[in-house]
Formats: sequence, C-alpha cells, structure tokens
Amino acid sequence: MADGQRTKSRLRAEVAALKRKRTLDAATDLFYEKGYTNTTLDDVATLLGVTKPFIYTNFGSKPDLLVEICRVGVGSALDEVERVLALGEPDADTLRRFIPRYVDAVLRRQKNIAINIREEKNLLPEHAAELAELRHSFMARIELLLTKACAAAGHNLPDPNVTAFAIVGAISWSTFWYSPQGRLSAQDLSEKMTEIVLNLVTHDRMAPR
Repeated sequence: MADGQRTKSRLRAEVAALKRKRTLDAATDLFYEKGYTNTTLDDVATLLGVTKPFIYTNFGSKPDLLVEICRVGVGSALDEVERVLALGEPDADTLRRFIPRYVDAVLRRQKNIAINIREEKNLLPEHAAELAELRHSFMARIELLLTKACAAAGHNLPDPNVTAFAIVGAISWSTFWYSPQGRLSAQDLSEKMTEIVLNLVTHDRMAPR
C-alpha cells in the first residue's frame, strides 16, 4: 500500500473512532441521567445533532451501545489489576499501589459502572454472558492479588473470595454516592479507601497463629 493510501486509511479509521466515541459518550450521559429504557436512539441523535442513521452506521443498535458502555466500565478496572500483576509477584506494597489506581478507574468511569450495575437486566443474553465472564476474570485476579500480597506480608487471609467481593463492592458502590462537589476530593476518597482495605486484609486476627 502506498504512503498516501495508508494515510487515507489511517484518517478514515480515526474519524470512525471519533464518531463512535461521540456516540458512546452521548449515550452514556443519557442512559445515566434518564435510564436505558427511557432513552431512545432519537434522543441520542438529538443530543449529538445528527440523524438516527448516523448512529446505526457508526455504532449499531441500542443494545450494542449498552454493552459497549458496560465493557468500558468493567474493562477499566480489569486493566488496572492486570497492570499491577504484570509488575511481578505481588508483595506487601502491591495493594497500596493498586487500590488508589482502582478507585481512580472507578471514578473516571463512574457513569459506565453505574449503568452496568443498574441496567444489567436490559442486556441481551449473549451480552450478559460476555460481561459475566469479564467480571469473573476481574474477581479472579483481585482474589489472586489479595492472596499473594497478604502471604508476602505474612498475613493469613481466611476467605480471599469473600474479601475480594467485599472490597470490590465497597469501591464500585462509590459510583452512586461520590460527588466531586462533596466534602471529599477524589484523592481523599482514594486515600481513605486504601486505608480501609489495608486495615481489612491485615487485621491482627488474620495473622498466622
């Protein structure tokens, strides 16, 4: 392929990606504010200032928008735990590094995660199965991270599975109550969540007997 053709191909791909992002951002705002069932593709098109065929061409159907919004939310959290695990064998400081990054990912994708939690019932069966697998992968990695980090620190974690769900539930639920205009900044929340998690998994009663 000639350089000119490659450039044109790259530009077309960038324009298509931008159109998809604009569509996804608009749908995310509307699904978050009005709910999935109360939002139509006409609403999304109106917010974008385009016609409905624009959405069909550049993204697809309303269920396609919903699953992609949910993928972004789950994927952002999964990416963070993958990055931490890729640094090497978890140690005593791994959780202290990971929790702030996880909280940040949740707050950055606050709307996506809230939509994922609220609108799971509206996913197509195949989409629900896909997201369930993503969540399973995420929870398995959190459990692995907790188990190895605590073992390296000399702490016994009696039930890593329950602990993982407790931590993820507490942090992900902040999507519903956290507000940048509230008394806590994102950094404040991150620091407090990190302290809570570390206290939970390193409590004296969990130490080896």
